[in-house]
Amino acid sequence: MANPSVPRHVLPLLVLAQFAGTSLWFAVNAVMPDLQREQGWDAAAVGALTSALQLGFIAGTLVFAVLSVADRFRPRAVFLACSLAGALCTVAAWAMVRHYPALLAWRLATGFCLAGIYPVGMKIAAQWYTRGLGAAMGLLIGALVLGSASAHALRALSGTLPWPSLMLGVAALAAAGGLLLYWGTGDAPATVARVSTLQWRALGVIWTDRRVRSSVLGYFGHMWELYTLWVLVPLILATRLQGTDLSWAAFGVIGSGALGCAVGGWLALHWGSARVAGTQLATSGLCCLLAPWAMAAPDALFALWLLVWGTTVAGDSPQFSTLTARNAPPALVGSVLTLANSAGFALSIVSILLFVALARHVPLAHLLPWLAVGPALGLWALRPLWAADRQPVG
Repeated sequence: MANPSVPRHVLPLLVLAQFAGTSLWFAVNAVMPDLQREQGWDAAAVGALTSALQLGFIAGTLVFAVLSVADRFRPRAVFLACSLAGALCTVAAWAMVRHYPALLAWRLATGFCLAGIYPVGMKIAAQWYTRGLGAAMGLLIGALVLGSASAHALRALSGTLPWPSLMLGVAALAAAGGLLLYWGTGDAPATVARVSTLQWRALGVIWTDRRVRSSVLGYFGHMWELYTLWVLVPLILATRLQGTDLSWAAFGVIGSGALGCAVGGWLALHWGSARVAGTQLATSGLCCLLAPWAMAAPDALFALWLLVWGTTVAGDSPQFSTLTARNAPPALVGSVLTLANSAGFALSIVSILLFVALARHVPLAHLLPWLAVGPALGLWALRPLWAADRQPVG
């Protein structure tokens, strides 16, 4: 990874800690079928709980960005504090899981805590890997993607694992991830001095810096498509599968994004991050447009289409984060990444609500091509970085 000064254990610990911390994201979603049977909740409960967590994450990232938390305080300490707090919120959700309003509140709080895990983990990676950052980000965000997909695997296993064990196990895993990162690594040798005042420039650099603006707008195009596809994957698969087979297939489709992240990170060392991000974004956009044909294709081609889509729809994410981290002012990296995450997840909620509502009235084969609007606009925004990315810097 062209970073001989970085101890070999740092990246594996970062990846494990990121996977463990972000496992909080779907702790409740994985046990919802059991809770729905026990409590008589309707299907809308899943969407409401997911939206509550997303809104908590957006609020948390806004607060963290405005207060420059990741740039004013030691990132490892922020990661640890938020991992422990998120674990406690999940334990509280387990204790009050039968009280739906309380469960919503605890999921909102969990989302807030995740603002100090996902973006802060990327900042720590950017501090250690001044070279080869694209490859490091590929593995780091690949862990997040695999954690996201694990909800479907947990659903498939829910017949043998009781739901309280799953929730408490996820809480313990998140706490262990924070402790692992804090005690298993130190501060990066090239760490930029922490700022002591609020960095309001982070709110403006996204628009005033041409290169940062290009990568962030490209990321927004990616976010329009990513989470909406993940929400719609079970509906797409339900046209051919059901039950446990559907859950395992959903895990495979979404989890394939981890492979896209890892391979994309390796390719970035040779091609450059902008070209890798653009190629994967264009491929996922093409998969959107192929939906009318693929939905009616034979099973083998249908599966291949979904696997290619699942691989590329997430595989560009690490390279957008790499470009933003590389081009932002060093003292503002944490705040800029956090702010970009906040706006990107807000956009994803708009996309999810729009497409889920339309899916009730429009056939998926006719609806899915409209997801390509995001990749198309993202590719247009990425043009300046694509043209400048002639010398790969990883």
